[in-house]
Amino acid sequence: MPTWGSIYIKISLSQQQHSIQSSSSLHIDISVSFSTNFPVENLHFHAISPKFAMKSLFHNSTLSIHHTNRIKTSPIDTYNRQFQQFSTTDAQPISFRISRQQNCRLTIKSVLDSASIDQYFGLTESDARNPTLSTSFRVPMHRKPNQTVLEAQARVCTGPTQTKPLTEEQAFRVLDTILRSVKGELKDEEEVSKAQLGAFFAAMTIRANAFPEPTQWSEGERRAIDAYWPHLVRALPSDIIFLADPEGSIMRLGNSIGPQYVGNGSYEMRLVGALREILAGGHLGYEEVQGVLKDVLPLKKHGTGGTVSESLLSAFLIGQRMNRETDRELKAYCLAFDDELGPLPVADVRSLTHYGEPYDGNTRFFRSTLFVAAVRSCYNEACLLHGVDWMPPKGGITEEQMLKFMGANTNVTPLQAKKLLEDEAVGFAYVSQREARPSLYSLIEMREHIKKRPPLATAEKVQQYVRATGKEAIVAGFYHEGYEEPLLMLMKRRGVHAGLVVKGEEGALSMTMKSRSVNASKGLPVNYCSGFRSLNTPPAYDVDGVSRENFSVVVDPKDYGFEPSDTPRTDKSVSKNIELGLSALQGEKGPAYDRIVLNAGMTDHLLGCTGAEDVSTALDRAREAIDSGEALNRLLNYIKISHRVK
Repeated sequence: MPTWGSIYIKISLSQQQHSIQSSSSLHIDISVSFSTNFPVENLHFHAISPKFAMKSLFHNSTLSIHHTNRIKTSPIDTYNRQFQQFSTTDAQPISFRISRQQNCRLTIKSVLDSASIDQYFGLTESDARNPTLSTSFRVPMHRKPNQTVLEAQARVCTGPTQTKPLTEEQAFRVLDTILRSVKGELKDEEEVSKAQLGAFFAAMTIRANAFPEPTQWSEGERRAIDAYWPHLVRALPSDIIFLADPEGSIMRLGNSIGPQYVGNGSYEMRLVGALREILAGGHLGYEEVQGVLKDVLPLKKHGTGGTVSESLLSAFLIGQRMNRETDRELKAYCLAFDDELGPLPVADVRSLTHYGEPYDGNTRFFRSTLFVAAVRSCYNEACLLHGVDWMPPKGGITEEQMLKFMGANTNVTPLQAKKLLEDEAVGFAYVSQREARPSLYSLIEMREHIKKRPPLATAEKVQQYVRATGKEAIVAGFYHEGYEEPLLMLMKRRGVHAGLVVKGEEGALSMTMKSRSVNASKGLPVNYCSGFRSLNTPPAYDVDGVSRENFSVVVDPKDYGFEPSDTPRTDKSVSKNIELGLSALQGEKGPAYDRIVLNAGMTDHLLGCTGAEDVSTALDRAREAIDSGEALNRLLNYIKISHRVK
């Protein structure tokens, strides 16, 4: 069985202008660096590169190889990504040993007329510069929301203090758009969806009924409503009229539709009853929330499949977030579908950390958790990542996008993840919500039309898709102050031995190397960490009878010898994020390297992991995992083995 090692492929692009007909050519140089022992026997070189660059390798290209002339090439199509395969023509494999300081270089040069780029690949000029943006992972079959109404939702579908009333001009424009849409005058992406109508009118009702005066309706909004409601009430369906005026008193016309509305069928009747409480600013019990969710999920494509009105469900989801969920409501969302696929698999590992990054990803800064997991797995701290391919409202870079781009299997089931966690050559895994909680995954399209994050955005970060025979911990990121305690409450409800919440940049769970600005906003600073860990000695017990030590700290990297540095920007570029992470795992020192080391070591220390009692020791252990090449090998092993695991 041939052994495998790690490779890194770097692509450089340059454009040359030619005098003939002012044409230009795109030159692509690919350098392959081997970082361990490689029998070059059926190796697959998977380039972290723009798609158009990889495709161009097989269009008008020439190949030159150093170290051997017995390698031939042929293109392979694999899941809409091009690979380059190299195989030997001789019976004996070609083997050579290369140290980490040496490089075996392979260069492929390709020339492609720039005039044919758009025609050949269907790319715009901006896409060609960076075709690997996170936005490309959005499901194209999902309907797009009306942008005018969506912008209004961003202002009004939020909390009691964050809501920004619409100006009179905005309100008139939004209501005019809604009226024209329900009358059938707007089509395709201009049409206002049922989910948008439900979220918008539910938000307006909650503001009128329950919000403090500064975030209630503005005078301009009231004038717009007075002008348009007589027309809207004749055009809107009854479920929207109920959401806009459930008691028949808000709109000043005294209609009876809202007070008398009960819905269609038993599921919708339960939902309408819950909405009457929500629209008045009230809260629901644990069983009420779970009952509604289990009634209507999973959704079918393009709506709820007739189970309940799409408008009512979107109103339910955003309404509970606007009222600020209670602990029992959040627990209902968090635990509702634990048994959806049956009993959870149990991995035979001594320690397992569940990572709860925000599912909607990063849009600005380097997302490092995937690479941190590869580091921590080197010293038997198994890590389970979970998330989605793309999620609104941010639609940023996610772990699934990076793994998919690098060629890993992103359809791993929880049972397969268990085996990857137990594999001594891997020790970490990623599970998509699509595979573990299909009911919740079915809401992604509706969540884009709701615009603001529903309660699920908090609850989905505290999931266990695999259990462990040893200790378990959960780490989650947050940004908005007030959600740190609910997250820790959910972790304790999960029964884990340790829990940690981190206020990271963009709400991610990674601590930053950046110094806090003197002009930083009020509230909890970035790098604020809070959590709990189990104790070996029996002190006073927590409220649920479990012995724990609670802690909160603001991590300052300077205290541990790090030089302050700005977080590398990625700006939705999946390939840039991967490049930063792989360069760091190759041992390239810099902000990305430091960020990975800090987050691996500090997480070990704060969770009370074995061997991490001293912070300096924990950080050195993380550095050794990178500098030895082991962390990079584990990531590459994951990409390969994720396709083989049964």
